[in-house]
Amino acid sequence: MWNSDTKAYLLNRQSRYKSDLTTDILPFWLSHGLDRINGGVYTCLDRKGNLMDGTKSVWFQGRCAYVYSFAYNNIEKRPEYLDMARSCLDFIEAHCFDSDGRMYFEVTADGRPLRKRRYVFSECFAAIAMSEYSMATGDKEYARKALRLFGDIIRFINTPGILEPKYLPAQQTRGHSITMILINTAACIRRAIADPMLDRQIDESIDALRRYFLHPEYKALLEMTGPEGELIDTLNGRVINPGHCIETAWFLLEESKHRGWDENIKQLGLQILDWSWEWGWDDEFGGIINFRDCKRFPAQDYSQDMKFWWPQTEAMIATLYAYEATGDTRYLEMHELADCWTYEHLPDETYGEWFGYLHRDGTVAQPAKGNLFKGPFHIPRMLIKSSMIIDGILR
Repeated sequence: MWNSDTKAYLLNRQSRYKSDLTTDILPFWLSHGLDRINGGVYTCLDRKGNLMDGTKSVWFQGRCAYVYSFAYNNIEKRPEYLDMARSCLDFIEAHCFDSDGRMYFEVTADGRPLRKRRYVFSECFAAIAMSEYSMATGDKEYARKALRLFGDIIRFINTPGILEPKYLPAQQTRGHSITMILINTAACIRRAIADPMLDRQIDESIDALRRYFLHPEYKALLEMTGPEGELIDTLNGRVINPGHCIETAWFLLEESKHRGWDENIKQLGLQILDWSWEWGWDDEFGGIINFRDCKRFPAQDYSQDMKFWWPQTEAMIATLYAYEATGDTRYLEMHELADCWTYEHLPDETYGEWFGYLHRDGTVAQPAKGNLFKGPFHIPRMLIKSSMIIDGILR
């Protein structure tokens, strides 16, 4: 039962989030990640920020440019934030596109291609970086670049033969991750430039979530289904990824808010959040767990019971949005659980930034601050977004 002073609680959290962002998280990556020789950002850093591997994640060139532009637009207009964003965007345009218009997944420190993957996540993150940077600088050409890239993303997805399918023809599938990321990608670009394609894709993704991935019989949003939304009764087909689902929930709540708190979208977001919290929150040790099986068989993934950094940040955003949407203090109670567990286990008080990989009991599994998948994105995005949501609630 919530019996705290709501305004005091929110102001306290907001103050901490802004302070952590501007005195710890963003300075850490400016100091240790920015490549002042080749441009762009390194993310493979050890606990102290020492470079472990010069390989560059193309995802993170876009993610980093987005975050620093987002902080500039919504927290504090520090020139070094735009310098970081521009360095990453220049590196993207100089080195990260193949001749077919698709982007790489990994490149060397100086930008030579190492690997492409069948996903379009590199493209999605580059597009939101361009749109956010456009708003920060007033340079409309970056918004137009973002829109053109989004058009390419849709073409890559919808043109047979461009992207390699996940499975051979014996197993036809649909994936939740691309469906949900397109909602956020389109919404981010829309803030910089209007185009019917963006709203159309958001509507199509929301319809697909309802039609294919939502399974009330398991009270779950599944990561993968058959072409018509049917359960694929295998270890992979039964996977619930609570962090992804909770992230989807706040994408939906944000879209609902954009439409004047559209009731249907809001209820869909709240339903997904409620179900996913039940699957994900660990009542014994706290924190959001990695994977579940919708039939409660043992999950296959070796990290199934670990606690990664990013599901915790998604839970913090989603529960704040849910409280803003409903005024129901149950969501503040959930937020406090996620916030307290996160701050007890993830921040590194000695060397700065946050640990990313914990065992189920919250002890550190490995102390590196980054790799090709962890870097300046989920944590700073949560700190910025949470501060903005609290502003909206207090207004």
